[in-house]
Amino acid sequence: MQFPDEIKTAAESYALTFDHKTLAAAAASLSARYREEKGSGSVLAASPADIAAYAVTRMPATFAAVSTALEHTLRRTECTIRTAADIGAGTGAAAWAASILTDGLEDISCFEREPEMRRIGEMLMREAQIAVPAVWHDLDITRGSLPRHYDLITACYMLGELTEKDRERALLTLWEHSDKLLLITEPGTPKGYANILHFRKLLTDRGAGIAFPCPDIGECPLPDGDWCHFTARAARSKLHKQLKGGDVPYEDEKFCCIAAVRGSFTPCEARILRRPQTASGFVTLHVCTSGGVSDMKITKSSKLFKNARKADCGDSFTLDKNVGK
Repeated sequence: MQFPDEIKTAAESYALTFDHKTLAAAAASLSARYREEKGSGSVLAASPADIAAYAVTRMPATFAAVSTALEHTLRRTECTIRTAADIGAGTGAAAWAASILTDGLEDISCFEREPEMRRIGEMLMREAQIAVPAVWHDLDITRGSLPRHYDLITACYMLGELTEKDRERALLTLWEHSDKLLLITEPGTPKGYANILHFRKLLTDRGAGIAFPCPDIGECPLPDGDWCHFTARAARSKLHKQLKGGDVPYEDEKFCCIAAVRGSFTPCEARILRRPQTASGFVTLHVCTSGGVSDMKITKSSKLFKNARKADCGDSFTLDKNVGK
């Protein structure tokens, strides 16, 4: 899903209130802190210039990741989402995704501990006229709790920023207050995947079903040294390219995620873990199934060939006993 033009325009209009040199320096500093300080509990973007750079260079990719994960999740569930909360909301990327993808959403709450993030996030939503106006709250999830329960809770790239001591407590607080869905996204790195695996065990031990990305399996079957992650493509604006020093008109955001659900859901039969490899007369899919991880060779003679050619990494796939024959 494309980053909404309304929020892109609002973010760039705000960013251009800073001179280009200041904004470029903030973008470079922000990128360095994200690489070096994940999991330290440190504040990664606090000044107005930092947050302006974040809204232009990181918010589109964050939106792409969480909207991709949420879209896949909603296909596997029958949840009606009326209330949503975005925890560690930043400038509100996950709240925007929820407002677009959930029919019948009536209210959104954004919880953010940094005053400038809250101020600017709220301002951007007001300027861009989000369909379901969010109410912003001051909350550090490591020191407080949520005021009520929500149908959907999203935590995008925030649990991994906490210290190990705070991470588990925060996760369990979010699950306790989630009535239907809890969606967590983390960077698509070995460390992000390790966090997701830990979250998965904590949640399933407490009765959660996993709607995305896992098939109906117990322990993760991936071998040591591999990790489950997906890619979401975000378009880069001219200003984005200038600040990041890139020429390519898009950015591929790698992310890991897990969607925990209460109640009924339909786990997929297979999840495509890598970009499909197409050759003359067949397509090879690297998939995770209840039987483990394997490659599926789907030939032209299979009724699934057409679907396989259209499939992409992250998609679910229906198994067929005649595949490869």
